[in-house]
Amino acid sequence: MLTAEILDAIGGLTSHIKIYAARLPSVVHLNAVPSGVKPSIEAIDSFETIVSRTRSQSAGTPYKGLNESLVSSLEAFEIGNLLGAVQPLLTVLDHLERMQSEKAIEVGRLDEQRLKEYRVSLRKVLPGNQPELDGAGGQVS
Repeated sequence: MLTAEILDAIGGLTSHIKIYAARLPSVVHLNAVPSGVKPSIEAIDSFETIVSRTRSQSAGTPYKGLNESLVSSLEAFEIGNLLGAVQPLLTVLDHLERMQSEKAIEVGRLDEQRLKEYRVSLRKVLPGNQPELDGAGGQVS
């Protein structure tokens, strides 16, 4: 398994999360999503396929340490826990960056850019990152 392949998987998972997040009402407690707004069966199946393929391909590689976080993300995605799906993927990105700095893996310039893009995309899904909320809780002039 190559870094590009793990990033392809993270990109696919990030895409599913972004699509699901776009379906959510603008104001919702993200740990208690109404049952009618859970990811579709097709999206869950696709998410699971990506995680399963990555787990099987990463066996015996430096990337096998990412499997637990990927499974955690899948489990959260299945029940519609958006935050629970995003946080493990951010952990995976942190782990990849640590592996790169420790020289356990090589990350090319293009893959480095993808790492940054996925982090930005996932962070945008998190509450408090919407522009309409900028200044929320601040002092009124």
